[in-house]
Amino acid sequence: MPKSFGSASTNGKTIATFALKHPIYMDFLDPVLDAYAHTHTSPETDVLRELNRETHLKVLIPRMLSGHLQGRVLSMISYMIRPKYILEIGTYTGYSALCLVEGLHPDGKLITIDNNEELKPMLDKYLSPSVKSGKIDLRIGDAMKIIPTLLNDIDLVFIDADKENYSNYFNLVIDKIRPGGFILADNVLWSGKVIQPIKDSDADTRALFEFNKKIQDDTRVENVLLPVRDGLMLIRKR
Repeated sequence: MPKSFGSASTNGKTIATFALKHPIYMDFLDPVLDAYAHTHTSPETDVLRELNRETHLKVLIPRMLSGHLQGRVLSMISYMIRPKYILEIGTYTGYSALCLVEGLHPDGKLITIDNNEELKPMLDKYLSPSVKSGKIDLRIGDAMKIIPTLLNDIDLVFIDADKENYSNYFNLVIDKIRPGGFILADNVLWSGKVIQPIKDSDADTRALFEFNKKIQDDTRVENVLLPVRDGLMLIRKR
C-alpha cells in the first residue's frame, strides 16, 4: 500500500504531514464484492493477523499496510516464482516482507530497505525469527544509496516506497535483475488519480503516471497492471 511516506526515503514526520494533506481511499470495488473476495481468499497467518492488528492500533495511516488480500497475492506470486533473492524497497511494519518470504527458496534471502527508524521496534518484534534464520536482511537507510551496493541476479523486486522515486528505483534495479526476473510496483493506480487531470502540485500522481508510461514503453520488459486494491504493476524482465 502507499507505505511510501515513512518508507524507503522518508521518516515519521513526513508520514504525519502526508496524512494531513492526502486522505487515502483505494476503494474501487463495491464493499460487498470486496468482502466476498476476502472471504474467498486464504486467511492470514496468526503472525500476520497480529501484525495487522497492532499496526492499526499503534501506527499512523495503517491502510499503508499491504493487508490480507494483497498480502495473499504477494505470497502466491512468491510461491510461483520460488525466488532465491528478493529485494523489497519500503518495509513499513513488515507485513509485505513476511508475505513475500513465504514463497522464498529454502536457501533464499529477502533484503528489505526502509528509512523510518521509528518503526524499528515493531520490525524487530515481527521480523526477528526470519532475521535470525537468515531469511530476511533488514536495512535501515536510504534505498537510493543502498541498492547500488547490492549483488546482481535478483529474482523478485517489490517497490512500495516514495512515489517520486519509482522510476529511479526501477532504473537502479533493472540491470540487477536476472533475465526472467520480476518487479512488482504497488499503488500504480493511486486511488484512480492517474486517469484524472493532474494538478501541478501533485508530484506523487505525476510520478506514478510517468512511471506507468515508462514501463509500458520499455522494450526490456513485459508488464500487466493488476487492479488489485490500489493497483499492482507486475513486470517481467525479458
